Amino acid sequence: MSVVGERHAEELRAGADQLGIELSEAQQQRLLGYLALLVKWNKAYNLTAVRDPDEMVSRHLLDSLSVVPYVAPLGDSWLDVGSGGGMPGIPLAILFPERRFTLLDSNGKKTRFLTQVKLELALDNLEVIHSRVEAYSPARPFAGICSRAFSSLQDFASWTRHLGDRNTCWLAMKGVQPDDELQALPPDFKLEHCQLLRVPGCQGQRHLLILRRIS
Repeated sequence: MSVVGERHAEELRAGADQLGIELSEAQQQRLLGYLALLVKWNKAYNLTAVRDPDEMVSRHLLDSLSVVPYVAPLGDSWLDVGSGGGMPGIPLAILFPERRFTLLDSNGKKTRFLTQVKLELALDNLEVIHSRVEAYSPARPFAGICSRAFSSLQDFASWTRHLGDRNTCWLAMKGVQPDDELQALPPDFKLEHCQLLRVPGCQGQRHLLILRRIS
């Protein structure tokens, strides 16, 4: 019997509804398929500290989907830095099949998992890169660069500066509002907006920091 069952499907449906996101049947099945792969590979690869499938719907899937309204109006090419187990990049790639998502991580075990997810879920709009972010050099700037629990805002901005330009939007998913980190932002970055995220089923605070380059 699969560890991902009907109650997880119902929690995903209800949570997406609370977030104002309409999931197609195919999207829902892909998200649950991703969850099943995460549970399976997590046993050997230690992809995430959350090991209970009952917690993963809210803390991984719905948490990733909570940024959909802020991704929707932006451009077509996205980078998920320090993607780890694939959050938020994989759920976003499932939600936006017409856009291109690059998932970058320096850990070979994690990029092998991400590649397996791409193959098994047939996510043709997904590219997996095994590299340190400082060494990665794409052909053109990304429209959006996102991270979830990757690093301090200072490091996030400094390490990814060369991957975007003044048209790029940087999205950093955080817990409590990181006022100390905001004080340490590099001078060529500014905070455009700090958004409180309400994630169904999550007890702790979640914030989205939206950054832009000013030079």
